[in-house]
Amino acid sequence: MTSEKSSVTGDSGPELAALVAGASVDVPDFPKPGVVFKDLMPLFADGEVFRRVIDGIVTHHGSDSFDVVAGVEARGFVLAAAIAYATGKGLVPIRKAGKLPRKALSASYALEYGEATLEVHEDAFIAGQRVLVADDVLATGGTAAAAMELVERAGGTVSGFSVLLELGFLDGRAKLAPRSVHALLTV
Repeated sequence: MTSEKSSVTGDSGPELAALVAGASVDVPDFPKPGVVFKDLMPLFADGEVFRRVIDGIVTHHGSDSFDVVAGVEARGFVLAAAIAYATGKGLVPIRKAGKLPRKALSASYALEYGEATLEVHEDAFIAGQRVLVADDVLATGGTAAAAMELVERAGGTVSGFSVLLELGFLDGRAKLAPRSVHALLTV
């Protein structure tokens, strides 16, 4: 393990942080010049790493702390589906605008490099249902804040929020306060 990998930090400890760091690839100038995209697809492709990451998220929250998992499009779907399966819980997708077939609630927000809108079916949650929200990356906090707002507007209660990677220099965690953020790796 290099000193760079051994000095990584995350909310579930250095071992899981190093695992995520070692399985991600930096892609410069994507989706636009000046942005360094953190590609997590190699992590998803490695069965052992993916299993350990999902186990780490479940261990952090505890499988009895939520009733359903909400995944944010698109890579959040991958995480949420695995968490839901591992805990025997249901899955609710939080989609990009125009993708849901029934009446939906929407929330628009700013990204670090643009704007977007998320939607969830207005009947996606039973009133008071505890929802663990999962996504791949926390950047400026706009996506996460919009997703949690949608959960609550649809009747759910956000019981937790987990990401694989937090871009700490963008201060998204502060935007979500006082909610807690669980990031396996913070860079």
